[in-house]
Amino acid sequence: MCGINGLYGLKDEVVARVKIMAMNTCMKHRGPDDDGSFVSGPIALGHRRLSIIDLSAAGHQPMSSFDGRYEIIYNGELYNFRELKFELQRVVSGSGEKAYIFQTGTDTEVIMAAYARWGSNCLSRFNGMFAFAIWDTEKKELFIARDRLGIKPLYYFYINGVFGFSSEIRSLLASDLIPREIDPESLVDYLRYQTVHAPDTILKGVKMLMPGHFVEIKNDKPSIKKYWSLQKSAVNKSETGSYQEVCKEVNSLLTSAVERRLVADVPFGAFLSGGIDSSAIVGLMSRVSAEKVKTFSVTFDESEFSEAKYANLIARKFNTDHHEIKLTPEDFLKELPYALKAMDHPSGDGPNTFVVSKATRNAGITMALSGLGGDELFAGYDVFKRAGEIDKKAWLNMIPRILRSAGGQALLKARPGVAAEKIAALMKSERIGFNSFYVLSRQLMMDDQIKKILNDQELSQNKVESILDAIDINESKKRISSVSIAEISTYMQNVLLRDTDQMSMAHALEVRVPFIDYTLVEYVLGLPDKYKSTSSPKKLLVDSLGDLLPSEIVNRPKMGFTFPWKQWMKNELKTFCEQKMISLSKRKMFNESATIELWRRFMADDPRITWSRIWYLVVLENWLQENNING
Repeated sequence: MCGINGLYGLKDEVVARVKIMAMNTCMKHRGPDDDGSFVSGPIALGHRRLSIIDLSAAGHQPMSSFDGRYEIIYNGELYNFRELKFELQRVVSGSGEKAYIFQTGTDTEVIMAAYARWGSNCLSRFNGMFAFAIWDTEKKELFIARDRLGIKPLYYFYINGVFGFSSEIRSLLASDLIPREIDPESLVDYLRYQTVHAPDTILKGVKMLMPGHFVEIKNDKPSIKKYWSLQKSAVNKSETGSYQEVCKEVNSLLTSAVERRLVADVPFGAFLSGGIDSSAIVGLMSRVSAEKVKTFSVTFDESEFSEAKYANLIARKFNTDHHEIKLTPEDFLKELPYALKAMDHPSGDGPNTFVVSKATRNAGITMALSGLGGDELFAGYDVFKRAGEIDKKAWLNMIPRILRSAGGQALLKARPGVAAEKIAALMKSERIGFNSFYVLSRQLMMDDQIKKILNDQELSQNKVESILDAIDINESKKRISSVSIAEISTYMQNVLLRDTDQMSMAHALEVRVPFIDYTLVEYVLGLPDKYKSTSSPKKLLVDSLGDLLPSEIVNRPKMGFTFPWKQWMKNELKTFCEQKMISLSKRKMFNESATIELWRRFMADDPRITWSRIWYLVVLENWLQENNING
């Protein structure tokens, strides 16, 4: 787990070296163990190293192939590198292939050897989380790739003939080759969803390489290609078998995913909330690990917020080396400025992961497993139930739109609040159905309000709507899988994974996510709805685990980090928030009076202006100030 940087197309090697060093310095937190660079002709590569596998100096990057032809920089982990290494070391008689002569015990060199043998087809053989770049010194060609599900980030720009890429946006900014300007359409996306959906970012000219894609630069021209598709990989893969056979296969795939992720040469642990997902990961780790598992959970004095009793139950059951991170609101507030400073891309969420990651790293842990992805894959959110309910309300489309809209407005007037606001927005949709419902499900600020706070801004098509159109998820027989694909493609990839990476790597902590092992994802998404159910929490997962989890965990209420944000923002954080809102209101893209009016309505307890609808604006302004962004 590291950070990578690259520049292609600069003509002056001295300038390229200076810039790549500046980019590396900007990412020291991602790789405190080592750094390196390679500059030759049009290419400059930089790397910061966090040592996880083969801790020796042999793992230094950029790394050269044994014959000197290739140079690689790499961020991530390849879980099946040992199997691939064995294959690459042997020669098939009559194939014309040559055995690769390995110099190290790293997975980095396996990726380079696989590319040398199979070219871009090597990606289909990889099981892991990764973003890497390989420079072919003979052909003068650059190859860059990102893992299937977008676990590891890769940002890029292509401006004035220069192609730059990095694990972090701030590193690209450190190159001084990109404008420090907000992208107007991305700003609208952020205001809608407290994030910006890939391939776009909040900055003009900066993009994110999509999951399952790679870039080739040949003859000075970059081209982007897809090598894996989430929805296509899930089509009709699992149509047969009894429910018991399906459960057995899910158990096998998840156990293998956990086992693969325990390969490391450093101390490791797991985040444990006491929920189904994290408890399942810890239970399976305990079954397959030869070492006692170290677990970490956040606890509060307030019993209604604390998950301590559930985490302790699991820790006792599996005899883990358990660590409680005692957190008071005061402690959290002290960490908040550092969490905000660690944000590489603005997000309405993230500080919680920052706090847990810091405590885990301080305990001497370099790698931790997380239950992220369990909700998206096994229907753990309320949105899965509501999607089924909306399918049954197609009769609403027989009511003229003008009457539906009037009814929604009447409800909003009678019961003002966020829920009524979303119902009103749904009622005035051209057609009520899954797509129109889902577009609103995670939307934070409605379009009418966005138009008020922005100056002269025509709202672009809703990005989530575009994503739904592109993946065509209207197959009724797989409604649950359709919702999973939507959640993975939007919320998981653009909020959860991005926040997890930026907040954990702020402390040089690697987080691995077994639930989104691509083999497990393909299998579960390929299952028809008859194998799934939303009648109880993640039923397929629970049944697949057998007696692994106690009933107290399976039947417990769903919780999460709950802090008194509203009270903080009106008291301890009032001055901070107010200053940021005033500063944001004075930016040229924002309507000053309408933006300040939002703050006033929040302070006056307007039920339609919740704390989250203010906080993510505060975060945005703080990020723009930290990074000296215009707009």
